[in-house]
Parts: sequence; structure tokens; C-alpha cells
Amino acid sequence: MSELFTDQARLALWLEVEVLAAEAWASLGVVATEDAKAIRERAPAVTAEFVAAVQERERVTDHDLAAFVDVVQMAIGGPAAASVHYGLTSSDVVDTALGATLARAADLLIDASDALVAALKAQALAHRDTPMVGRTHGMHAEPTTFGAKLALWCLQADRDRSRLRAARETIAVGKVSGAVGT
Repeated sequence: MSELFTDQARLALWLEVEVLAAEAWASLGVVATEDAKAIRERAPAVTAEFVAAVQERERVTDHDLAAFVDVVQMAIGGPAAASVHYGLTSSDVVDTALGATLARAADLLIDASDALVAALKAQALAHRDTPMVGRTHGMHAEPTTFGAKLALWCLQADRDRSRLRAARETIAVGKVSGAVGT
């Protein structure tokens, strides 16, 4: 999970958004197809050195995405460099990449919750006849079974998993509409 939120991962997603945007513009005839192809082919590897170059440039620009675009354009070079970030704002790139990051994080959580629900279900069945003291208001109450308690936890975990899936669908979106929606 933590690997999704590193500077390297963030910049890699920014680069992916920039490449895909250039290809989308090319498919619409807005930028030259050869420029979009060059951007894809010459896109720099997002290494520790690339991250350091962006951070160094940011000390000059005082703007993280502007620094990133400058470093990418230098790596692309030639006329194609002008098509990097064409028609995009910082918000378009940052918000779209963040949505992708959060969707990937949600996928990890959903996978873990799948395992949790399966484990709770298996244990609920295994302990369906295991007696235990029921509790209410922190005090002993009527007897119940450990399996019944686990079955309730399983149902709660399943509902939470459904909410997580719905949240994932909500956040897994891209936006290219400018900072103010125009």
C-alpha cells in the first residue's frame, strides 16, 4: 500500500496521464499523431534520478507540476515536447492521477476484505455450535454461540466491503476540464 503513495509512484501516474492525454488529443486531431507517439516512446523512466530532477526544478518553479512538465519536456525534446501537457491544467493531471492512486489502494483493501469475509465465514461455520457467554452493556447475558458472533462480524465486514466497492467506483475517475471546469 505504501508504495502507491511514494513520490516515484505519484510522478509515474502523472506521466501516464500526460502520455494518455497526448494520445487522446492525437486521436481527435488536436496534436500531431507523431508527437503523441514520440511522447510515448521518449517518456522518461520515473527513477529516483527523475524524481530528484523534478524536485530540483521545483525549487526554481515553486510549483510541483510545472517542474514535472519542464523535466518531461526536456526529456522528450524536439517539437513533440510542446504537446506535453497540451490542453491540461495542473488540476487535470493531479486529480486524475490521485483518482487512479486511490482506486489502486481501494483494490488492495477490497482484496483484503474478500479474505477477511471468507475467513470470518469459515470460522462462523466451524464454531456454529461453540457456546459462549453473550454480553450486553458490558455484562453477561443469555448464552449464544461463537459462530453466531462471527456470523454477525462477517455480515458487517461484507457490508463494509460493499461500501468500499461503491467508494472505489466514485473515486476511480479522471477529469480533464481545467481548474474551474471550463
